[in-house]
Amino acid sequence: MNVSEALQTRYSVRGYKPEPVPEELIREVFDIARLAASGTNTQPWHVAVVSGDARDRLRKELCELFDTGVAQKRGFPGDAEMHGVYLDRRRACGFGYYETMGVERKDTEGRMRIARKNFEFFDAPHVAFFSMPRGFAFPQAVDMGIFLQAVMLVMVEKGLGCIAQGSLAGYPDPVREIADMPEENEIMFGLSFGYEDPDAHINTVRMDRAPVDDFASFTS
Repeated sequence: MNVSEALQTRYSVRGYKPEPVPEELIREVFDIARLAASGTNTQPWHVAVVSGDARDRLRKELCELFDTGVAQKRGFPGDAEMHGVYLDRRRACGFGYYETMGVERKDTEGRMRIARKNFEFFDAPHVAFFSMPRGFAFPQAVDMGIFLQAVMLVMVEKGLGCIAQGSLAGYPDPVREIADMPEENEIMFGLSFGYEDPDAHINTVRMDRAPVDDFASFTS
C-alpha cells in the first residue's frame, strides 16, 4: 500500500473487535510515524497509549463524568466559532452520522448516546493521548497534526482502524491519573484504535470531501 492508497481507503472507524493489538505492532507504528516532519525538528509530541485494565478504568471514569454533565476543561483552546461553509460541513457531518445510526435531529437522548461513544473509545481496545508542553503554541500544534496524520496512515497500512477524537482532551484529570504522560504537557487529542469490526453498522458512516477547486487556487 502506498500513501495515495492509504489516504483513499482511510476513514474514521467507530466499531472494533475486542482483540488487542500486539504491543510490538503498536510500537512499530509509532517507530515509523516518528519520522514525521516538525518545525526545526522540535518533535513536540508525546503519546500515552492506554490498554487493558487501565483502559477499562479510564473509560468508566470518563463516561461517569459525561453522564453527570461535568463541564469539560481543555488545556488548549477548543474549536473556534464556525461560520459559512465550515459550519455547513460540520452540521452535515453530524446529521449524516445520526441518520446512519437511526437517530433523528430532535432526538436529544439519542444524540447524547451517540456522543457518549467517544468516551467509550468506540469499544476500541486501545486509546492514545497526544500531548505537548502547555507553553507551546500554533507552530507546534501544526506539528502535532502532521504527526497524528502519520500515525493514522501507518495504522491503515498495518491493517488497523482508528479514529481521531478532539473530545478526549475534555476531561484531562482522569487521563493524568491513569496514563503515563509528562506533567508539563496538555492533551491535544486522542486516538482510539484496534482491529475494525466489519460487521458493525456504525462503520458504514462515510463523509464527503470538497473537490480541489473548492479549496485550491493556481497562479502562473
